[in-house]
Amino acid sequence: MGEHAAVYGRPALVAAIGLRASVRATGGGDSGVRIDLPDLDFRATAEWRELIAYAERARSDWRRYSDDPSPDRFGKLSTGDAGHLVRVALGEAARELDPAQLRPMTLEVRSDLPVGSGFGSSAAVAVGVLAAALTLLDRQPSATTLDRLALEVERRQHGTPSGVDHNTVLRGGVLTVERDGEGGLVIESVDVRRSTLERFTVAHTGEPRETTGEVVAAVRDRRRQDPAAFERLLDRMGANVVSFARRLADERPDWSRLAELMNDYEECLEEIGVVPPSVRSALRAARAAGVAAKVSGAGGLSDPGAGSLLILKSESGSLPPALASYRSHPVRLGAPGLHIEVGA
Repeated sequence: MGEHAAVYGRPALVAAIGLRASVRATGGGDSGVRIDLPDLDFRATAEWRELIAYAERARSDWRRYSDDPSPDRFGKLSTGDAGHLVRVALGEAARELDPAQLRPMTLEVRSDLPVGSGFGSSAAVAVGVLAAALTLLDRQPSATTLDRLALEVERRQHGTPSGVDHNTVLRGGVLTVERDGEGGLVIESVDVRRSTLERFTVAHTGEPRETTGEVVAAVRDRRRQDPAAFERLLDRMGANVVSFARRLADERPDWSRLAELMNDYEECLEEIGVVPPSVRSALRAARAAGVAAKVSGAGGLSDPGAGSLLILKSESGSLPPALASYRSHPVRLGAPGLHIEVGA
């Protein structure tokens, strides 16, 4: 809970999930980097100097966008290339190192995370690529370095990300995240009982037509139309997050109050326009049947899909017909974060 409002300084409550992206970096080869993304049927080879130049061009494009964050300018950020995010991450990693450290490597990325589901797949890949590349190139990356670089990579993909996704990838567990007075993130772990987390399930409404960045840009444009009303809505969303997090950590949660808070936050997401009509209808039918559910992630602007739903199951565990048609994701909430393995 906290989608979109977190971009504007309000708190978010987020859980790492038990689906993983894995990145394998191995040395060897003639020169440069061989990039292998079998899930996307993408393969390419690039010299380190080309990757650094690619990342620098992406930085320049992002600076122009940040000066005027309109939907039109956002469309010029990404090339549409399946390897865009990986190239940017490799270029950002290379900028951290001495040229003598830039040895040939092969990088393979695989992911259990469905694209467009609202599961932070780009953040997982960004953190994984940075961690794998820097570790192989003789620099054990700190969490602070990975945080800083992953934010830059996410900016090239999403424009104005909150930083919540990649920090959850790094840390794992259940977290509250909020901006301090200087723009930094204050992140705290939330101790939630496993039995409490098991009352929630996740379903997939289908991949949105729009990217996360396009949705975030559209919300920013909507904010410009009536800033005062938008700020009131953000305050309501922030208050819901604080109350939900506190009740979630109770030894015996008040499930009816948690359901009310979920439904109210969902209404806020609908008001800012990130829940397509067909998904909105399904959620209202579920609410009438006594089941709380909300879009979990960026959402979408138009039918049919809006990515993932977080669902608070009834005591029986059954789902109403309005939600039963969506594909279920049997994910574990509160899973561990980044894990680095170094071979012999």
